[in-house]
Amino acid sequence: MTLALQIILVLSAVLMTVFILLHKGKGGGLSSLFGGGVQSNLSGSTVVEKNLDRVTIVMVIVWLGCIVGLNLIQAFSA
Repeated sequence: MTLALQIILVLSAVLMTVFILLHKGKGGGLSSLFGGGVQSNLSGSTVVEKNLDRVTIVMVIVWLGCIVGLNLIQAFSA
């Protein structure tokens, strides 16, 4: 169980980092490298940003859940 939570923790941390970097910031962010800046000028990217926000929030919840779960396992196993 601990190993599974650790693997999920690492994967969610990496994915969360990628999703945060893909958000459009003041300077366009990393998403402009992959053509996100061009698409946002041509069409409304509000749906894409909302979906990216939702996926990022889900990844944060999974990440926090893994941290809490690992801490509970460590606290009650001793």
